Amino acid sequence: MIDIDIKTILPQKEPFVMISSLLHCDKILTITEFEIRENHIFVLDGVLTEPGIIENIAQTCAARMGYVNSVINKGNVKLGFIGSVKNLVIKGLPHTGSRITTSIEVKNEVFNMLLVKAVVKSNNIEIANCEMKISEQ
Repeated sequence: MIDIDIKTILPQKEPFVMISSLLHCDKILTITEFEIRENHIFVLDGVLTEPGIIENIAQTCAARMGYVNSVINKGNVKLGFIGSVKNLVIKGLPHTGSRITTSIEVKNEVFNMLLVKAVVKSNNIEIANCEMKISEQ
């Protein structure tokens, strides 16, 4: 686990923060963890909703960009925007009190665009995956 306050590398603010900790970050692979709380804005009837899973993936990308921009390059955290979501598969929705682990693998990075393959797991079981393009401002 990387010892950093996740809120210092994300442009999102509460109540929209979808990551609890940054576990790993290198040029290709970034891994985050999120503890699902009952009162979270994307929780409905005790489960994290589909939009919450998509936002968690996007924020894992944002955590990577924020870590690179602010910690490695000593610059500022920048805003990012979802450019596209492709081949989204959601196999299950995690319950409150559980933790999800999200990994993004960089497939291509050109200028301010990032293409990743994302996998979300709960209790080490894959519950979602997709490809996502993120544009950084």
